[in-house]
Amino acid sequence: MKSEPDISGGSIFKKVARAIFGAPKYLNDPHLFHKMSLIPILAWVGLGSDGLSSSAYGPEEAFRALGEHRYLALLLALATAMTVFIISYAYSRIIEHFPHGGGGYIVASHILGEKAGVVSGSALLVDYVMTITISIASCCDALFSYVPPSLHHYKVPVACFLTIVLIILNVRGVKESITILAPIFMTFIATHLVMLLYGVISHADKIAPVVASVGAGARHDLSTIGFFGIMMLFLRAYSLGGGTYTGIEAVSNGMQIMREPKVQTGKRTMLYMATSLAFTAGTLLLCYLLVGISPAEGKTLNSVLADTLFGNWPMGKWIALVTILSEGALLLVAAQAGFVDGPRVMANMAVDSWFPHRFAALSVRLTMRNGIFLMGVASIALLFYTHGSVSALVVMYSINVFVTFSLSQLGMSKFFIQRRNEDPKWFRHLLVHLVGLVLCVTILIVTTIEKFAEGGWMTLLITSVVIWLCYLIKGHYNKVRQGIADLDNTLLDFPVNHTYNGAALNHNDQTAIQLVSGYGGFGVHTLLSILTTFPKTYKNVIFVSVAVVDSGSFKGAEEVAALETSVTDGLEKYVVLARRLGFAADYRMEIATDVVEGATDLCKVIHEEYPRSTVFTGQLTFRLEKFYHRMLHNETAFAIQRHLQWDGLTTVILPIRVRT
Repeated sequence: MKSEPDISGGSIFKKVARAIFGAPKYLNDPHLFHKMSLIPILAWVGLGSDGLSSSAYGPEEAFRALGEHRYLALLLALATAMTVFIISYAYSRIIEHFPHGGGGYIVASHILGEKAGVVSGSALLVDYVMTITISIASCCDALFSYVPPSLHHYKVPVACFLTIVLIILNVRGVKESITILAPIFMTFIATHLVMLLYGVISHADKIAPVVASVGAGARHDLSTIGFFGIMMLFLRAYSLGGGTYTGIEAVSNGMQIMREPKVQTGKRTMLYMATSLAFTAGTLLLCYLLVGISPAEGKTLNSVLADTLFGNWPMGKWIALVTILSEGALLLVAAQAGFVDGPRVMANMAVDSWFPHRFAALSVRLTMRNGIFLMGVASIALLFYTHGSVSALVVMYSINVFVTFSLSQLGMSKFFIQRRNEDPKWFRHLLVHLVGLVLCVTILIVTTIEKFAEGGWMTLLITSVVIWLCYLIKGHYNKVRQGIADLDNTLLDFPVNHTYNGAALNHNDQTAIQLVSGYGGFGVHTLLSILTTFPKTYKNVIFVSVAVVDSGSFKGAEEVAALETSVTDGLEKYVVLARRLGFAADYRMEIATDVVEGATDLCKVIHEEYPRSTVFTGQLTFRLEKFYHRMLHNETAFAIQRHLQWDGLTTVILPIRVRT
C-alpha cells in the first residue's frame, strides 16, 4: 500500500476544497477505525439527538390533538414514556443480533425476504430525508419564535442555508461534525433539565388537582361522547404524537461508527437515548398540563412554556431565549442522523444492487459523499414543497418511520419464533416485539387514515416511486449479472494447450498491464482479447487490481484484511492462467477507496519499471446505449484512460459485449 502523499501542493481550487471538506484519510493508518469510531457519549450526541430532538415537535402535536380534553395529557405522558422504552428495548435486541448496522433494512431483508427489505429500505431512505427536513424546519420554527413576524418569510431560505452547512460538515467526516456540535447538545440537556424540573416542582401543588381532573373529565366525556369516543380521541392524539419516536431506530442503523465493543456501545447509546427521550417527552406533556399552556400565534408550545416559567426570573427572558435557541440548535444536530444513517442505508441497498453501485463508494474522507449530497438536495426540495411546515412534515415523517418500525418488529417476532429451541428467553423477547408490533401498526394505520389528505398521500407516493426505481435498478443489474455469468460459464473452464511458462519477467520485453477486478469471465475475456488482437506482441502480463473499500467492507480492520486476501487470491488465479497461456506473468494490488486514482498510480509505477508497457482494460458495452447506463455503470475505464494518456501511457479499452 502506498504511503501518505504530499497534499501540500495543488491548485487553489483543491486547497480551498481541502480547507472546507478536510484532508483525506488513509487506509494504511493502523488506528483509523479507532479514530473514526464513536464512544457512547458521542454516539448519543450524533445519533441519539435525533430521538431526543423529536420532543420539540412530537409532544406538541399530541397535546394539540387533545383539544379541550387536556386531562388526557397525563395518561398520554405515561403512554409516551412507555412506548419509548418498548421500542428502544426492541431495537436493542436488533443491535444484539445484527451488530453491523443497517437496522430495519437488514432485519427485513434477512428475515422477511428481499421484497420486505426493499420496502423497509425505501421507507428508511425517505424517513432520513424527512429527518433532515423536519429537524431543520423545526429548528427554524424555534429560532423564529423570537423573531418579528414580518421576517418569518425568511424561514425556508435560512433552512436551506443550514442544510448546505450540514452537507459540508458531513462530507468532512462523521466524527468531526459530531464533535463540533457536541456543546450544543449538552447545552440543550442542561437548559431543558432546569426548565422541566422547575416546571414540575414549582407547580407541585397542582399535581393533585390535575390527577383529580382526570376522573372528572372522564366522567364528563363518558356522558357526552362515551367510552369509545374517549378511546378514539386518546388514540388519535397518541398516534399524531408518533413523531416523538421517530429517531429511535437511528442507533441500530449506525452501528458501523460505534467504538468496539460495538454491541455494548450501541446498547448503552440506546439506553441513554431512551431514558432522555422518555423523560423529556413525558415531562413536557405534564408541564403543558400543569402550567396550563395554550398555543400562541408564531410560537412553539415549548417557547410559550419557557417564557411562562422563566418570565419572573432575573434575566428570565434571556434564559428562555437560550433554552429555545438550544432546542433549535439540537434540532440542527438531529439532522445529523439523516446524514449519518441515510447514506449508510443507501449504501447497504447499493451493495444489494437496489441502488446504483456508486452509492456504496467512500470518498477520500471515508464518507459516503454521493449519498450525503443526494440526501441534502432531496431535503432542500422538500423544504420548498412544504414551505417548511412542521405539521405537514411530521405526518410524512411518521408514516415512513412506522412502516419500517412495523416491518422490523414483525421480522424480529419471526426471528425469535424460529429460535425458540435455541434461546431459553425467546418468549420474553417475542412478547416485547409483538407489543411493539401492535403499537407501531396502530400508529401507522391511524396516522395514515387521519392525515391521508394532509400529506399522507404524498409520502406514500414518494416511497412507492423509490421502491419502483429500486426494482428497475435491480432488474437491470440482474440482467447484466446473467450476461457476465454466461461469460464465466464459457471462459473459466476452457482448455489450455500451452506449456506453463515459469520464467521471470524481463523488464525490456513488451508488457501488457491488464486491469482486473475479481477473477471471472470478464477478466479472462479481456486477456484473450489481448492475445487475439495483438498476437505474439506481448511477452509479459502484469495484472493490476484495486481492492476498493466501500461501505460493504468498511466495517473494521478484519473486513479490510479479508478484502485484501480475496483480491490477492483472484490475482494469483489470473497469473496461473496467463503462465499456462505462455506469458511471463505477475500481479500488483493496492487498497483504496477510489479505483481510478489507485489504478492510475499503480500503472505509472509499473510503467517506470517496465517502460515498454501498454495498459489494457475492459468495458461493458450494450447494443443500445441508454441514458441510465452511465449512472448505473461507472465510467472507470474511460476515466483511467484519460488520466494515463495525459501522463503519456498508452491505454487500450477492449469492449465486452453483454446481452441485456
